[in-house]
Parts: sequence; C-alpha cells; structure tokens
Amino acid sequence: MRIRKAVFPVAGLGTRFLPATKASAKEMLPVVDKPLIQYAVQEAISAGAEELIFITGRSKNSIMDHFDKAYELEAELAARNKTKLLETVQEILPPGITCIFIRQAEALGLGHAVLCAWPAVGDEDFSVILADDLIDGRLRPCLAQMQRVYQEYGTSVIATQRVPMDEVSSYGVVDTQPVGPGLGEIRRIVEKPKPEDAPSNLAVVGRYILTPRIFKLLERTPRGAGGEIQLTDAISMMIQEQTVLAYEFEGTRYDCGSKLGYLKANVESFLHAELFLHLGERLLHRIDRKRDSHLAGKLQPPGIHIGNHDVSRARMFGDRRAHDADRTGARDEDVLPKNRE
Repeated sequence: MRIRKAVFPVAGLGTRFLPATKASAKEMLPVVDKPLIQYAVQEAISAGAEELIFITGRSKNSIMDHFDKAYELEAELAARNKTKLLETVQEILPPGITCIFIRQAEALGLGHAVLCAWPAVGDEDFSVILADDLIDGRLRPCLAQMQRVYQEYGTSVIATQRVPMDEVSSYGVVDTQPVGPGLGEIRRIVEKPKPEDAPSNLAVVGRYILTPRIFKLLERTPRGAGGEIQLTDAISMMIQEQTVLAYEFEGTRYDCGSKLGYLKANVESFLHAELFLHLGERLLHRIDRKRDSHLAGKLQPPGIHIGNHDVSRARMFGDRRAHDADRTGARDEDVLPKNRE
C-alpha cells in the first residue's frame, strides 16, 4: 500500500518575502543550490510518489518551467562535456514521474487548495507537502517516515512537532491519545490557539497523508477568517468519522516561510554539506590509492560516497555533483551559452 499522488499547494503570494517574490514564486527561493519546491518534490518521490500535483496561482510559471525539460541548456551542457551538471539538470524530474498543474483561481486558503486537487487525486489516499516547511529527516525523509506509519495503520497521518508554548498561536495544535512512541490518535485539533487555550504544544507542520474523505468534508467546511477554507477545520470533522494519527517525525524542520528560518536553512545545510565534503576529502588524502584502494569503498561515513564527493547526507540538502564542477573552476560563461540574437 503506497501513496502514489502528492499535492503541493504553491499558490500563495509569499508576501513575507517581498520584494523578492513580487514576480517569482516563493517556492523557487533557493536553499544553497536548489529551490524549495525541489526539496519537497524529492521528498515525495523518495516516499514513492509518481504523480505530482501542483496547485498554482498567477506568477507561478517558474515552477512549471523548473520541472520542464530544458532542451537548449541540456544540449549546451552536453556539447561542452559538462556531464555532472547535465546529470544534475536531468535528475530534477526523474523518469516515470508525472507533473500536473492546476490553477487556483482565488487564494482561499490551504483547505481550498487541497480541494482543487480532487479531480487529479480521485478516490485515492494522497499526501500534501508544504514547501515552506523544509525538513531534514536525518536518516529517512519525513514523508517516508509517515509512509511507514500509514502502511502499518492504513489511515490518515499528520506530521507534528513540539514547540514552545509561547509559539502555539502560529500553528494548528492537536490533543492526542498515545498509540505508541511519537504517535497518537488525534482527539482534537485547534487552529492557532492562544497559549492559555492550547490543548498541548504538539503543533501540526506541513506534511499530511490523507484519505479522499477529506474532499467531501472540505466541500462542507465554511469559510473562516479572511474568507479562507481551513484544512484543520475539515480535519476536525474527519476525526469524528475516522482515525487520524499525529506523528512526531525525526529530524529538523526549517520554517522557510519566515526570513529567519530561511536563512537558518541556508546556513546549516551549506555547513553540513561542506563539512562532510571536507571530511571526505581529508580521509581520501590519507589513503594510498595504489596500495589500499580497496579501503576507499569501505572508509565512508554513512551517506557519503568519497570517490565522487556525492554527499547524500544532504539528499534533502543538495547533491554535491554540481559542486564538483564549481571546484574545477567552471564559470557561468563556460557552461551557459553566450547571449544570442
């Protein structure tokens, strides 16, 4: 039992990052060398998704372009024998993965964005990923962790994390009945409560696995503040009918919807990648390739392929192959075509 379809609500205006997001999608903001939306897509694919459903708005065409094939760029990279960079570009969307783009005519909230995906999702269980929440799942991506819970219990799963009580007013907060370590059945969910009214400090973050029942409930969900349809309101109705689990994922979340969280994601992910690359290089220099070449494949820290500097510790935080091209002195003018008429 595998979740084949993933929904990405990307129609938001990104007002907190103006003027940077005036003409471009906030989901295209880069963390080191990849846009936020690419990290989200990679996480979904790693959990088994085959159909990616983007709920877009105006000024979001850059997202569609990013996952489209760039014939001219690929041809130029191939002609200049930039093999690693060519592979990096081609792997943005692996073979066998389908993209569907649906326009959300009005920004009516997360619940409405999910409802817009109904024609593409149909009668299947599906996942929802908010690209603003960049999650380093350590040994396993967050959605893949949730997928294991879903496979065991066969019901809706929502990612959660503990937050300070003075921050609960920024989140949906759940009250749960423990089911196992880091796992509970949701009894109540409250959207952005005051600290004194919060049922707990267990906050909902931007990862969901939902059954298609949510669509019927969203149809019945009245508009709340600002005329928006809240996903949490529909989930509140769902828990009266079905079991919905709250899962405390293992990993670190970066709130890239805020400037501070976005900056932290860039700094920490860059330092992680550089640290492991540096350690790999130092270790490689200590090995006599002729005498002890058989050790090169053994002396590898978890997730690091020393031979080609592929730092997969950062599978969520950047493939280092493009970095190799930078280290050889490649410049933009060496890779990209000259301006042409």
